[in-house]
Amino acid sequence: MTKDECFYLGQIVSKFSFKGELQIKLDTDEPELYKNLESIFVDYRNKLIPFFVEKSNLQKSSLLRVKLEEVNEEADADDLLKRNVYLPLTKLPKLGGNKFYYHEVIGYKAVDATHGEIGTIKFINDQTMQALFFIDFNDKEIIIPVNDRFIQKVDKDEHIIYFQTPEGLIDMYLED
Repeated sequence: MTKDECFYLGQIVSKFSFKGELQIKLDTDEPELYKNLESIFVDYRNKLIPFFVEKSNLQKSSLLRVKLEEVNEEADADDLLKRNVYLPLTKLPKLGGNKFYYHEVIGYKAVDATHGEIGTIKFINDQTMQALFFIDFNDKEIIIPVNDRFIQKVDKDEHIIYFQTPEGLIDMYLED
């Protein structure tokens, strides 16, 4: 399993007991979806190592207390502290309507209400204050903010996102 096949779930932030229990700070709006995990992948020295979950319990709002198989002592737990935790992409909950995960719309066609087809979504940069679609159109790059006001429809069957962008936004990329 590689990180490309997984999504970031959270980070192991502390030990809970002297018997190897750990607490994972979940990075999700819906922590209750992950309270009964069978297994997790821990990023250990740049490799994803699978661990089976013996038991888990949601603590507070986003802390998941877990007991992992073969982690039975404090030293074992210490070795896993501050490590990132991942799950396979197949474990992501399905989203309805115009909601989507960034990774799933890569390669979708982008269609603007004014300009028609404006290219293919190459990637989404979510490392900026405003997440951005990067669209490839005839060797030009069009950048559109990821904003619900600009997205008319997400057609997951046809792999198309329909946009209604502000006047002039697309034009500024198409001018020579």
